[in-house]
Amino acid sequence: MPFSDAVPENPAVPRDAATVVLLRDTDQGLEVFLQRRVAAMAFAAGMTVFPGGGVDERDADASVGWTGPEPARWAEWFSATESGARALVCAAVRETFEESGVLLAGSGNGVVGDARLYAEARQALVSRELSLAAFLAGAGLTLRADLLRPWAHWITPVQEKRRYDTRFFAAVLPAGQHADGATTEADASGWQRPADALTDAEAGRSVLMPPTWHTLTELAEFGSAAEALAAERTVEAIIPTLIREEDRIRVVCHE
Repeated sequence: MPFSDAVPENPAVPRDAATVVLLRDTDQGLEVFLQRRVAAMAFAAGMTVFPGGGVDERDADASVGWTGPEPARWAEWFSATESGARALVCAAVRETFEESGVLLAGSGNGVVGDARLYAEARQALVSRELSLAAFLAGAGLTLRADLLRPWAHWITPVQEKRRYDTRFFAAVLPAGQHADGATTEADASGWQRPADALTDAEAGRSVLMPPTWHTLTELAEFGSAAEALAAERTVEAIIPTLIREEDRIRVVCHE
């Protein structure tokens, strides 16, 4: 079996990461943006996921232009240090731009209308030639933390060799912007209603990790993006447990 329910003597230390659940309203109802990770990925290969990834040490740069709830507030929501919370929010914005082309930034009170204008910067962020703070400063943009909402906090099971301490954010697709699949980390991308994504998983047409399945189940209850973002939430860390049952591994989620 590829998985074991045995708890290692020295579990891997989870790496901080950020995931963003992008939402949009359509005539058919609320939709979410999902990507299927390529089979060569070291973590969650072949899985259907939301955009996201690990925190870069430069994401904690305090010089980044910032609009919205301050890092101290995010630290309260996510039970993190202030510098850690800043890095998580910056990672959320950076990874969303890198993986989907959606840029949660703007100038003044506005939001970027066509993020494709920053295609070269997007590639420079992916290659780590450019930091988020340097990109925003050079483009005269400010990070829009007010476009994000805290959603959840998931930590990879201790049995896994590669672990992440991931904060989930939710955000609405900004007007005029388009989410794409122009990333080497995914071989398919697109918008789906949460219920349809769950149906695909149940039918074996896709594979979801517990956090993705759980989040889609929650979102399926909302009729619009505004309704989802307005919902009151208490964010507490969830660490799934792997339990062997004969020839299968069952995942149990608990806070």
